[in-house]
Formats: sequence, C-alpha cells, structure tokens
Amino acid sequence: MPGIVVIGAGPGIGQAVGRRFAREGLPVALIARRRPSPDLGSFTLAADCTDEPELRSALDEVVAQLGTPDAVVYNAAKIAADRIGDLSLREHQDAWAVNVGGAITAAAHLAPSMTANGGGSFLITGGMPETKPDYVSLSLGKAGVRALVSLLDQSYGAGGLHAATVTVYGAVAPGTAFDPDAIAEQYWMLHQQPRAEWTHEVHYTGAM
Repeated sequence: MPGIVVIGAGPGIGQAVGRRFAREGLPVALIARRRPSPDLGSFTLAADCTDEPELRSALDEVVAQLGTPDAVVYNAAKIAADRIGDLSLREHQDAWAVNVGGAITAAAHLAPSMTANGGGSFLITGGMPETKPDYVSLSLGKAGVRALVSLLDQSYGAGGLHAATVTVYGAVAPGTAFDPDAIAEQYWMLHQQPRAEWTHEVHYTGAM
C-alpha cells in the first residue's frame, strides 16, 4: 500500500501528520536531521535536508522499504528572527536551503515516479501569510514555497500530482488553537481532495 514520507519530522507538525496518516492504515516514513523515535510503527531515518546526496539516499531507502510514496510532506524550516542586513549572503543561502532547497530536491527525486504511478500529494508546510520585517529569511523562504507549489502544479499536475501548502497563521503548540494534531487534519484533507476540487493553499488560522 502506498504510504507517506514526512521530511522535517520534528515533534510538532511533522510527527502529527505522520500519526494522522498512520490512523488511516498507511505506512509512514519519517526523516529528520536526528532520527525520530519510531513510535508510530513507522520507518525512520536521519538525513539533513540541505545535503542533497544524503536526502536523496534517504528517499531511495524509503522507496526500497515502502515503495514510491503516495504522499510527501515537506515540513523542514529554519525559523529565526532577522532583519534586512542582519545576515550575510551565505547565511541567507543556508536558510533558503532548509526552507526551499530541500523541498526542490525531494520533488525532483520523487515527483516523476509518483506521476508514473498515477500521482499523489506533495504538501509543504507554509507560513508567513504576510511578510514581516523581523523575519526576513523566513518571509523569503515561505514566498519561495508558494512559488514552488505553483511550479510543481505546472510541471506535474497534469500527471496527477497535487501540490499544495498548509499556511499556518500562528505558533504551533499542543493544547492551543494551533495544536499540531488539528493542523495535521489539513494535510489529510488535501491528500483526500478529488482532483476536480484541488486547492493549492490552505490557510489555517486556528482551531475553532
């Protein structure tokens, strides 16, 4: 049975998404810089999303173990406060590599085989619905994610790949309006959307 791979599977949204898909009986692979605990009955791997050969190797291992995934969730991000002039060009490139670059690597590596299998979902955790001068690198990264989703749709949508972002409007924390388990429902909803009803960005403004 095709499953899901979550890249950036930290203890917040990433692992919550894994739990949500696991509830449907789908195999789950979790990838993070530090190998997650396999508490979902999941397949776990350690890989740095900014290290292209390492990430590609981890994805190859997922495919070897579970097959080509039906869903990919890219949840990695570098969240740090910085203003214009605070970071060097190299530091901006390092932030971009986490926020956008790893998603490009994963899409390039998996999207062709996913569409060859009839499609699936490529979902990215968004944020920064409005640019903020106190979070320049993150604002640029999340704008890049939106552009990437559009490019993925143009490149692979006809082959059945549903590309979308879940844009989160607040700080993620259990027991709040931005509980990761509540946010994870948005990913499952996107994955289940019929093709005629595809949306490419969900705005999560908090649980009611």
